[in-house]
Amino acid sequence: MKEFLDVVKNSDIPNRIAALKNKRFSDVEDAAGFQYVDLVQEGGGVLGIGLVGYTYVLENAGIRFFSLAGTSAGAINTMMLATLGEIQDAKSEAILKILSQKNLFDIVDGESSIRRLVQKFVRKERGKMLMLLWNFLKIKRIVQTRLGVNPGKNFTEWISQELDKANVKTVGDLKALRKKIPKGLMHVGGQDISNAVARLAIITSDITTHTKVEFPKMAELYWRNPDKIKPSELVRASMSIPFFFEPYEVTDIPNDEKHPLAPEGKAYRQLWDEHASYTGPIPPAVKFVDGGMLSNFPINVFHRTDGQLPTRPTFGVRLSTYRDNFVDVNNLMSFSGAMISTMRQIHDYDFLMRNPDYRALICRIDADKDFNWLDFEMPQHDRVKLFFQGAQKAIEFLECFDWEKYKDMRATAAKPVVVG
Repeated sequence: MKEFLDVVKNSDIPNRIAALKNKRFSDVEDAAGFQYVDLVQEGGGVLGIGLVGYTYVLENAGIRFFSLAGTSAGAINTMMLATLGEIQDAKSEAILKILSQKNLFDIVDGESSIRRLVQKFVRKERGKMLMLLWNFLKIKRIVQTRLGVNPGKNFTEWISQELDKANVKTVGDLKALRKKIPKGLMHVGGQDISNAVARLAIITSDITTHTKVEFPKMAELYWRNPDKIKPSELVRASMSIPFFFEPYEVTDIPNDEKHPLAPEGKAYRQLWDEHASYTGPIPPAVKFVDGGMLSNFPINVFHRTDGQLPTRPTFGVRLSTYRDNFVDVNNLMSFSGAMISTMRQIHDYDFLMRNPDYRALICRIDADKDFNWLDFEMPQHDRVKLFFQGAQKAIEFLECFDWEKYKDMRATAAKPVVVG
């Protein structure tokens, strides 16, 4: 871990952070002087190390994260930020320690021959096609029966163990922790924010009912007592990369009986309609794949639609360079990749096109220019570079961000356009 922190401390970043000491990033702060923002983190496999560099710099600049959202790799960092301490606590160093002590290639927990094949393709090594042909029947059998080449158990157990150490063993524990509002939380203009709720949104894709799912908000649809399940299960659902990992499955879905905790004695069927606009029969089991299939960057999740200006900004951090260039679609592989990329991104881009002011809130790390998102065996020096790249982009973003200018922009965008 020291190697990661030293690369930042030995750069000009600490001095640049010091220069931001009196800069205003939000209208919400606590008794200790920490400013609060909401944070949305994009998915991107092992590139998520860059997210930790970003949050590390923001925390050192006196910023804390109130509501949190993320998909896939972004969901991992989101969950750790939500559980490794109270809202006002800095957590990035703790997350970095966990990541630096983990052999990430253990997450690729399929058969050894498939693990080697994955790395050959990631590293673009010679002989990969021959190895693919040699293992074709095995891969076909595994995918047909399990729908993914890696069980994903190593990941789930790892996250579960780390959250257990933080005494967050259930979703109930998580909710209780999120209710601990920082001491002296206030609006600098005197506005009452005593009812502020620290939201958490882990995004995943329910492919059984074709539903974009937000956990823990929608957990009551899938479990009879969602407060007793492990938070690691929610993250496992979000990072289930299709075919790379087996889909995450929930069985024994509650059916027609009344929901024991729902107001007015509502039935589960009514809750499905309210949460997901799903009116069909409730399935006995549901499979989830990576949330990035529907929303890899859920920047809209905390958007206010009541016309009121936000008291704190929703910062977004992206790992990808999607739509920086066109794609040559000239063979089956590029055709398939282009379709998947379009599906993963267009919902989020549609929101940004309708709300262009959000572009001022987004930091782009663009990590996929230099690193492969599936390189779980990434060497240490590259992991350090990735962390530092996230830190560099974070300080550049903070230096350019203008909170007062953003509020003016948002106020202008909220005014109705008069025609005629």
